Amino acid sequence: MGRHLSLESVAVAGLLLNAFVWGVSWWPLRHLHALGVHPLWATALVYALTVAVIVARWPHAPGQLLRMPVLWVLALGAGTTNAAFNWAVSIGDVVRVVLLFYLMPLWAVLLARLLLHERLTRLALLRMLLALAGAVIVLKPEGRPWAEANPFASMGLPEVLGIVGGFAFALNNVMLKREAARPAEARAFAMFVGGVLVAGGLALLIGAAGGVPRPPAPTAAWLLPAVGLAFAFLAANLALQYGAARLRANVTAVVMLTEIVFATVSAVLLGDQLLTPAMLAGGALILAAAALSAWEPAPAH
Repeated sequence: MGRHLSLESVAVAGLLLNAFVWGVSWWPLRHLHALGVHPLWATALVYALTVAVIVARWPHAPGQLLRMPVLWVLALGAGTTNAAFNWAVSIGDVVRVVLLFYLMPLWAVLLARLLLHERLTRLALLRMLLALAGAVIVLKPEGRPWAEANPFASMGLPEVLGIVGGFAFALNNVMLKREAARPAEARAFAMFVGGVLVAGGLALLIGAAGGVPRPPAPTAAWLLPAVGLAFAFLAANLALQYGAARLRANVTAVVMLTEIVFATVSAVLLGDQLLTPAMLAGGALILAAAALSAWEPAPAH
């Protein structure tokens, strides 16, 4: 009994480590951005280093990806998630971006219906309504009456990236569920390769139009933080796989919500984040929508 509790505690600690790394990742990403490394280039570099580690450990992983074309959808979802989220938290209001990213319950319901053919339950519809209501409150311009406010007209690039990242993360999770029988190393490799290709591809494409500057000349000042971030993301991924494999899905879903707490506290302590009543209220609705997904029974097909 004691050993079981100990293993469960380690699994929860693994999930908390993953949530902590992602919750505070905005800080090193902004540090790199201040040194001239755009978030897209930082993402591509960090994930390229991680891919190298995976290939060294599992040399057969690239071949598995090539033989399983469906995993490229997973690569696209994971790559878009990381490129959008990392860019958004580097330039936008951290808490606002993270809350909009966690509109995942809204997208997950729709994607599960489309890709997994799951039925829309009443609880799923409630989750959608809560998430959408929370987003409207978070996006509402401060000081303007509801009759004159158009919450979605106030969205800037960070908010759009946060929502896109959340949609891509929902796609990522649905595809992980759909392709659960595939080898774990093949799925992990696909996700990290997606981060390199999507972030690097966008950096080159937007950079050609002058929107993303090329990285500065290699120096220890930015290479060492980038390498550190790469190992932090790798450790977070391994911790997530360890924890999620040993805990019930509903426990995993609730523990992962601590990312919002880590992001909020770190943004207040390390940044200039101000928490408004509207942000707290909208965040509570989005959190409720995400938490409800943990207690929903497996839907019938």
